Amino acid sequence: MIVPPATLGLLGGGQLGRYFVLAARRSGYAVMVMDPDPRSPAGAVADWHRVAAFDDHAALDQLADACAVVTAEFENIPAESLERVAARGCLRPGVRALTIAQDRLEEKRFLGEAGIAVAPWRPVLAGRDPQPPATGAGEPRFPAVLKTARLGYDGKGQARLEDPDHLAAAHAGLGGVDCVLEEQVELAREVSVIVARAPDGRSEVCPVAENHHRHGILHLTRVPARLSAPLEQQARDVALRVADHLDYCGVLAVEFFVTAGGELLVNEIAPRPHNSGHYTLDACSVSQFEQQLRAVCGLALAPARATAPVAMVNLLGDLWPAATAPDWTGVLGESRARLHLYGKAEACPGRKMGHVNVVGLPGEDDADADAVADVAESLWRGLAGEPSQ
Repeated sequence: MIVPPATLGLLGGGQLGRYFVLAARRSGYAVMVMDPDPRSPAGAVADWHRVAAFDDHAALDQLADACAVVTAEFENIPAESLERVAARGCLRPGVRALTIAQDRLEEKRFLGEAGIAVAPWRPVLAGRDPQPPATGAGEPRFPAVLKTARLGYDGKGQARLEDPDHLAAAHAGLGGVDCVLEEQVELAREVSVIVARAPDGRSEVCPVAENHHRHGILHLTRVPARLSAPLEQQARDVALRVADHLDYCGVLAVEFFVTAGGELLVNEIAPRPHNSGHYTLDACSVSQFEQQLRAVCGLALAPARATAPVAMVNLLGDLWPAATAPDWTGVLGESRARLHLYGKAEACPGRKMGHVNVVGLPGEDDADADAVADVAESLWRGLAGEPSQ
């Protein structure tokens, strides 16, 4: 076990890191954050903020030497930097898990090798003329989505294609880089699972969350998800299988498509806490961030149980007109709402600035879960100046 007052290291300084720092400091740990932004949300609450690029060897060495364990706030840290930290100190999760999640091609191959179902796909590689997929089992059909293998998130780096005639132009429009061509399956809904796994393989799974997106960015998450008991159990089992195949240590998010035919397909994995797990801050027996702390430090994992129905709605920079703060009166006047702001210095469209959790009462039924989701949506509409539905 790594126990207080040990110093923990964090690569990345965004809002996910901020919550990790707060959880760690509450338990008596010190935290060193490494992030190039001098005003990073996590750096603002850490004991030390090393302002440095993620490929700064001197800063990486200082982090590894000063900290009992180093974890990552997001997966797109250069692989060489991760390897440097791992060679010099303790990195959790490990290099393999973080680098697989950096590249959709590697991620798809890993999931296939683990026997985990995904939507039909094929690689579209840089420097080659993209060829339409062949007809046959396992090949993607159109309409399809072309996604860059690296650095695509929140709907970025994607192009939707109705037919193969537009494949070459779409590939060129994405810079001609390595891509994944994936069949656009008919969706019933999207769900996600947060799983925590300790160094010895012990695991805890948070309640399955149901997710709704706007313009490719997560908009609203509700728990419990509207999912049959067998599918819910399958989602939990698959998330555990992913973590086991990665020999994972930390908190891992697994996102799923639920098809109109009732099939469960993994969309992608995130080797860190996840936006869809923010509900755990107010309506779960343990937050995903405390669980992350427990996992990377080798502590006992806490049971992860929903304590009440909950809905989370994201607050993007679009809600900050002319750089002024929104009018929070409606949110703060709702007794079931919990406002979370991330302390970001500047708002811009699409940037995650905070979220609101709307929490029901323990023991409420599915109708009450629908009600808290309606309240969350209504609060967001009030902030956005949109009419209530």
